Amino acid sequence: MKIALAQLNYHVGNFESNTKKIIDHIKLAKADGADLVVFAELAVCGYPPRDFLEFEEFITLCEEAGEEIASHCEGIACIVGLPVRNEQAAGKDLFNAAYFIADKQIRSIARKALLPNYDVFDEYRYFEPASQFECIDYKGTRIALTICEDLWNINNNPLYVSNPMDELIKQRPDVMINIAASPFSYQHDDERRIVLADNAKKYNLPLLYVNQVGAQTELIFDGGSMVFDKEGNMLDEMPYFKEYLRTYTLAGQRIEGYSPVEHVLVPDIAQIHDALVMGIQDYFVKSGFSKAVLGLSGGIDSAIVCALACRALGPENVMAVLMPSKYSSDHSIQDALDLVENFGCKHEIISIAEAADAFDSMMAGAFKGLPFNLTEENIQARSRGIVVMAMSNKFGYILLNTSNKSECAVGYGTLYGDMCGAIGVIGDVYKTQIYELAHYINKDKELIPENTIVKPPSAELRPGQKDSDSLPDYDTLDTILYQFIELKKTSKDIIAMGYEEGLVRRIIKMVNGAEFKRYQTPPILRVSPKAFGSGRRMPIVGKYLA
Repeated sequence: MKIALAQLNYHVGNFESNTKKIIDHIKLAKADGADLVVFAELAVCGYPPRDFLEFEEFITLCEEAGEEIASHCEGIACIVGLPVRNEQAAGKDLFNAAYFIADKQIRSIARKALLPNYDVFDEYRYFEPASQFECIDYKGTRIALTICEDLWNINNNPLYVSNPMDELIKQRPDVMINIAASPFSYQHDDERRIVLADNAKKYNLPLLYVNQVGAQTELIFDGGSMVFDKEGNMLDEMPYFKEYLRTYTLAGQRIEGYSPVEHVLVPDIAQIHDALVMGIQDYFVKSGFSKAVLGLSGGIDSAIVCALACRALGPENVMAVLMPSKYSSDHSIQDALDLVENFGCKHEIISIAEAADAFDSMMAGAFKGLPFNLTEENIQARSRGIVVMAMSNKFGYILLNTSNKSECAVGYGTLYGDMCGAIGVIGDVYKTQIYELAHYINKDKELIPENTIVKPPSAELRPGQKDSDSLPDYDTLDTILYQFIELKKTSKDIIAMGYEEGLVRRIIKMVNGAEFKRYQTPPILRVSPKAFGSGRRMPIVGKYLA
């Protein structure tokens, strides 16, 4: 039997687009001689649909799309993910499910049993876990169909008390198929490969796995669909961050024409780069936007965001606004102009000095002669926020936020100033990774000016200001932040690593004290195992770890 895997980019709630794309790929797979074509988890409605699932009309549209897809399955079968109703009164109203369609008929429905409810996942909010499992028989082949997490309960510390494959294997299937919506992080592809290989080995069956690709707001899906033999050897791996369709021939329990291959190792920073470019691109395309604006300071963070935006949207669709203050250095302005020239994007130079002076004059009476401090620095940052938002309102640009993860973590930013924006491009990228990203972007030629990379980072909101005046050096800061945020280490654990106690406690206090700021910032493109946003939910007024 010939089985095609369709690794596609869906759009949450865009039934017309998703349905057309699925039908188009049914036709392409049929033309390629496939007997069966397999699409991703919740492909019909897009993943994650979140509270759209609570609308009756949304579920009806899913059902109608499923029927339309079925009408095109003539001479070819398909497996496609969508939510289906729970006919039992007890339990949640829906299942996360997949149709098996053949001869224009919905022949069977597989339901997901293991519903992730951690990090960015919230499936038990909407879905009832399956309790019954049946293999699918088609053209002399028995298929054990599972949905994403159903294969992830295989490690030494199982999260769930049961395993769907333990039930399906009793029916003596010939092959496993798993459909997924598995989000990207720069560590997750390695974990995914190990889990899938372990399943193939444990159940002694070949495994075909299809993942979706593309970004849904902050969540990025990298594709990387895979095929394994029954010994757990990887036979094929589809490209990452691209739509793809490929057909495989299954003979008994063997994939014909393929022998074991090694995974091609891609550096984390290259994966992060590609993920961020896709994240920007899909945020704009799926939201109906085309043009971006950002503040370009001459510093490395805004330079990285400008570079990524130019690659995602085309330089002709990127407006970089240089907003020098009375404290801005000449070299910062020149560095920004050099970057603009290198990428060919649009730019404007709009000084905020006059606006800041006007605010100083306006507030002088209320401030009663108190000395210059953080207040006046924030007024400058907020003046810049007003400028870029004015450009957004006047010309229809969408504002890109340029705060990095180190700054977001410790609250080193100004609410309604440099923390404003529609999407946080690098808010899940530590400052030390930002430098790696700059070198990666410059790997073929100098695009980000060398001076931007080597000069000490500064907000330039007071004379001679440097980030190091307020923060530890970034190598130390980022190491401590990673231990605390990604690895959830305690202060005692981190101190035991050799870091000074006062420094560790100060950093952790800064992280927890900045929660109210992060709560008001834009969604952040997720590239790490633990990003700020839906995957890290902390109370704002909590005392623990304060």
